[in-house]
Amino acid sequence: MINVTKTYLPNIEKYKKYIDEIYAGNKITNNGPLVKRLEKRLADYLGVKNIVLVSNGTIALEIAYRTLGLNGFVITTPFSFVATTSSLVTNNLLPIFADIDERTLNLNPKNIEQLITPNTSAILPVHVFGNACEIEEIECIANKYNLKIIYDAAHAFDVKYKDRSVLNYGDISTLSFHATKLFHTIEGGALIINDDSLVEKARYLINFGIENAESIPHLGTNAKMNEFEAAMGLCVLDDIEEIKAKRKTLLDAYKKELNGLVTFQEQNKNANKNYSYIPVVFKSEEELLKVQKALNDKQIFPRRYFYPSLDTLEYIEPKQTMPISRDISKRILCLPMYSELTNEEQILIIEILKKSL
Repeated sequence: MINVTKTYLPNIEKYKKYIDEIYAGNKITNNGPLVKRLEKRLADYLGVKNIVLVSNGTIALEIAYRTLGLNGFVITTPFSFVATTSSLVTNNLLPIFADIDERTLNLNPKNIEQLITPNTSAILPVHVFGNACEIEEIECIANKYNLKIIYDAAHAFDVKYKDRSVLNYGDISTLSFHATKLFHTIEGGALIINDDSLVEKARYLINFGIENAESIPHLGTNAKMNEFEAAMGLCVLDDIEEIKAKRKTLLDAYKKELNGLVTFQEQNKNANKNYSYIPVVFKSEEELLKVQKALNDKQIFPRRYFYPSLDTLEYIEPKQTMPISRDISKRILCLPMYSELTNEEQILIIEILKKSL
């Protein structure tokens, strides 16, 4: 069976050495030494200043909203994983959707300004599939209307925009380190905070709002990463260049063999790729379903990221209709993409697609 992704597991003996450290120190959570070590290594590797590790990518978004004190309306994309939207709703923020660019699949900056009202507090774009947003245009709008920017960078690990980490833009960027991601800590996530004065507040918020044994100045939650997750992250980070190199080979082969048969996401010319996903867009939903069935019949399971379009969620009020996002969501499929996918398996996937199309 070939799934759309497969968790990368590092050398078990290396992982066990970290586990031995955890047992020897008898500290498994509450900002332990491995969490601190991973924060330092990630900050250096990614080229960022302030990184706060948390238990998952969804809570990273929620902590970002609370850290910035958002309220009212937040303009965001309807083409993303559901957590981008649900995290807003659960924090009493109202998602206002701006439709996407059908080529880049990112929120289209041209659709933002008309949606801004006195109740708008922020813009929440997503670097979809690791493809950097139109950063200058978005930041120009945010500055004009004094809005905060939180970038959902769940897919954008190690993406650089104009030779600078894409995570350094906006007020806060959030990452997901879920087991399916390019870099993972089993479960996990992070906030990259560009205002030094907000870092301490975020650290209070992820630890129940506690400042010290006698002071709880903030309404917080439990969002801490534990030592076992940090150990996994340290191991995976050692292997990240090898992981990316293999994924690049897979992406190049897919593009070479399927060029002209499907449409590929248009990449931001000012940013690099991190080879997280290989989304392809078909001419119609019927064509997608035909290909999906042919692959499934051979025990190959691609994934319909992102389907359905988030503006169709029943709990979203007011009702909004995003025609481009709805159209793309019906025609897009992510093909299997992970470092352990063999050449033979990829050839089989490509042959099935060619035959189906």
